[in-house]
Amino acid sequence: MCCLLLREIKVPNLRWPGGCFADTYHWKDGIGPQEKRASIVNTHWGGVTEDNSFGTHEFMKLTELLGCDAYINGNVGSGTVREMAEWVEYLTSDADSPMTRLRKENGREQPWKVKFFAIGNENWGCGGNMTAEFYTDVMRQFSTFLNNYSGNRLYRVACGPSDYNVAWTETLMKDPASRGRFQGLSIHYYSIVNDWNNKGSATDFDEREWFQTMRANLQMDQIIKGHEAIMDRYDPQKIKGLVVDEWGNWFNVEPGTNPGFLYQQNTLRDAITAAIHLNIFNQHAERVKVANLAQMINVLQSVILTKEDKMVLTPTYHVFRMFRVHQEAQLLKTDLRCEDYINGDRKIQAISASASVDKENRVHISLANLNPDKSIVITCPIIGATYQKVKGEVLTSDTMNAMNTFETADKVKPANFSGFTYKEGVLTVTMPSKSVVVMELSK
Repeated sequence: MCCLLLREIKVPNLRWPGGCFADTYHWKDGIGPQEKRASIVNTHWGGVTEDNSFGTHEFMKLTELLGCDAYINGNVGSGTVREMAEWVEYLTSDADSPMTRLRKENGREQPWKVKFFAIGNENWGCGGNMTAEFYTDVMRQFSTFLNNYSGNRLYRVACGPSDYNVAWTETLMKDPASRGRFQGLSIHYYSIVNDWNNKGSATDFDEREWFQTMRANLQMDQIIKGHEAIMDRYDPQKIKGLVVDEWGNWFNVEPGTNPGFLYQQNTLRDAITAAIHLNIFNQHAERVKVANLAQMINVLQSVILTKEDKMVLTPTYHVFRMFRVHQEAQLLKTDLRCEDYINGDRKIQAISASASVDKENRVHISLANLNPDKSIVITCPIIGATYQKVKGEVLTSDTMNAMNTFETADKVKPANFSGFTYKEGVLTVTMPSKSVVVMELSK
C-alpha cells in the first residue's frame, strides 16, 4: 500500500542512505545474507544500532517498485576512494570483475541503472567539518574514480553549501578543473521558526510562528538567487544544476519520541510550506535540476506517517500529489503582483505561484495563500490561447494547525474547487485563507 501511494505522487528520485548517516555508511555491510550483515551504531540519529537489513539490493528494489531514479549518497567523510568506486562498479557494471561477480552471488545478475550519485553529504558539517578548499580537492579525487559503466551515465552531485554560504559555491565553481568533476551542486536549507536549540512545536503554534515560518520559507528564493549568481558567472550556459536535496520545516520532535529520530507531525502549515518551495523550484527550473525532501516517512516534513500497522498521509503528501502536474511540463512565465500579508511590523507577499504547460497543452497554475485569516482574489489574464475547460483542486482546513492523525486520517485532504471564473481570457480565482489551489485549463 505504501508503495502504491508513493507511486501516486510520481516520486522522481529517492535519495539514500542519508543525510549525515551517509558519511558513516559502508556499503559492503549491507549486502549478502541479512543475518550475516555487520551492524553499526547510528551516532548521528538516536544512537541506535543499525542492522543493515536494508542495503543496496533492498534500496534498488524499492526504486524499481516506485518507478523512480536512484540517488545514492556516497561516503566521503569516513570512506575511501576505493570503497566508493567499487560501489559504483558493483551497481552498474556488466563486465567480468570481482565486484560484478559479488553482485551476482548476491542475487542480481544484471547491473542497475543509477542516475544520481552524491560525493558526500554536508561535508562542511557532519560529513567531515571540511573547509571548502579541502573538500574541493577531495571531491576531485573521489570523482575521478566514479566511472560510467555499461551505458550508465552518473550525474555526479558535489556537496554544495548550506543556505547562504555563497563562498562555498564560489570555491567549487571558480576552478575549471573542479567544475569539470561534477554535474550538480547540492544545497540544503531548513526553515527554522525560533532557533536550533528550540525550534518550536510542529502542532502548537500561534500566528506569529505561522508568519515566521512563511517568511523563512520565502527565503529559499533569495538563497537560490544568491547561488545562481555565482554559478552564472562561471557557467552562463547553466549546464551545472542546483540540487536542492534537503529542505522543509524543522520543528521540535513530538513529545515522548526519541530526539534523534526527528519524528514530526505535519499540519496545514507544512502543506503551505511545500507549495511555496515547489513553486520556487519551478520558477528556477533553468538552474534547479533536482529537488527532493530528505525524508519520506516519519522524519521532519515527511509525506507519510506510520505507527505499527497504521499509516496516514500528511498534508505535505497531498501537495506533492497536486503538484505532480508540473512534472515533465514546460515552465510558463508568470508576473505575480499581489497584496502583502502583514503581521505586526513585518510583511511578506501573500501569494506564491508558478505555472506550466504539459504535453497535452494543458496549463496548470499552482497557488498558495499564505494569509491564514483572509481570502484573496487573484486575477490572471491568460495570454496566447483560449481554453474551454477549467477545473481546480483546493487543500485547506478550518485551523492553521489542522493535521491528519491515525484517528482522523482525512482531516486535511484535497477537494474540488469552484471558487473561480474564466471569462474572455481572464481567470479570476478567490483563494481561501491558508490554502493551496491548483488550476487546470484545457481546450
